[in-house]
Amino acid sequence: MRYVDLRPCYNAFIDCRSPGSEAKENFTIIGPGVSENPDQYVHIAEPHGFNIGGARQPPACVNSQHSHDTAEVFLVHTGHWRFDLGEKGQDAQVEMGPGDVISIPTGMFRGFTNIGEDIGFLWAVLGQDDPGRVLWAPDVFKLARKHGLVLLETGQLIDTVAGQMVPPDAAIMPETTAEQVASLRVVTPAEAASFVAKAKPGTYPIIHKDGILRGEHGFSLSQVSLKAGQELQEIAGAVLFVHRGALTLTCEDGPLPLEIGDTLSVPREETPKIIANQDSVIHVVKKL
Repeated sequence: MRYVDLRPCYNAFIDCRSPGSEAKENFTIIGPGVSENPDQYVHIAEPHGFNIGGARQPPACVNSQHSHDTAEVFLVHTGHWRFDLGEKGQDAQVEMGPGDVISIPTGMFRGFTNIGEDIGFLWAVLGQDDPGRVLWAPDVFKLARKHGLVLLETGQLIDTVAGQMVPPDAAIMPETTAEQVASLRVVTPAEAASFVAKAKPGTYPIIHKDGILRGEHGFSLSQVSLKAGQELQEIAGAVLFVHRGALTLTCEDGPLPLEIGDTLSVPREETPKIIANQDSVIHVVKKL
C-alpha cells in the first residue's frame, strides 16, 4: 500500500467535530481497525493477526482521550507528537519524534496531539484481527452530542447533521460512567516514559520478549537498518513499513519500487528479494 495512495477518512470517530480534532485523517491500512464509520475504506482486508492503521494530523490537531482492549503501538513517521495519558490527559505526557515507538497498555485512556509545525503521520499497529471498540472519555461524548454525532452500541456512528437518523430499534452507546473511568489504569510520568522506545541507529527488536518494549502484544516489531545494496532477510509473512530510504522488490512479475511511507504485506509462502537502493530504515511486524 503506497503512502501516496492512502485514502483518509475525516469522520471515522465520534470526536471528528470536537474543536481541535476536525482536521485529523484516519487510515485503515490492514484490517478494519476500530473505525466507527462503516464507510471507511479498508486498503487490505485479509486478516493478519493484527491491524495496521495510520493517523495524519496538522499542527495542533488532537486525537481525543480513549482506551483500547488490545495492544496499540505507534511509530512516529513524521512530525513531533505529545501523547497524553489519563481521562483528561493530565496523568502523564510523553513527547516523541520521528522513529520513536510507543506501546500503550490496554485499559488506559490515551490521546495524542501534533505539537510540531508541520503535518505529521503516525503508523499504528493494533493487536488481534478484531481489536474491538474504543472506550471514550466522558467529555468526548458531551462534545459529540453538541455537534450532532451519536454512537450506537454496534459501534456505528450516526451523523445527524448530515441527515442520518438513529434507527428506531437501535441502542445508543451509553456514555462512559465514573465507575468505568475508575477501573482504568492511572500511570505516573516515570511509568509513561517506559512505554517509549526512542529512535536509535541500527537493527534491533523493539517489541519482543527480548526487545526494548515487552509485554503481551500478539505481534513483534523490529527496526531493520540497511546499507545501500544490502538485502532484507526473513520477511516471509511480515508487514514492512519504509520509514526512511528506498528499496526494490523483485519477484516473478518484475521489479517493484518501495518508497518512504509505503506498507508491504509479504505472504507467508512468498520470499521476494528486497534490496535497499540507498541507506534505509524499515520497521517489520510479524504475528507471534
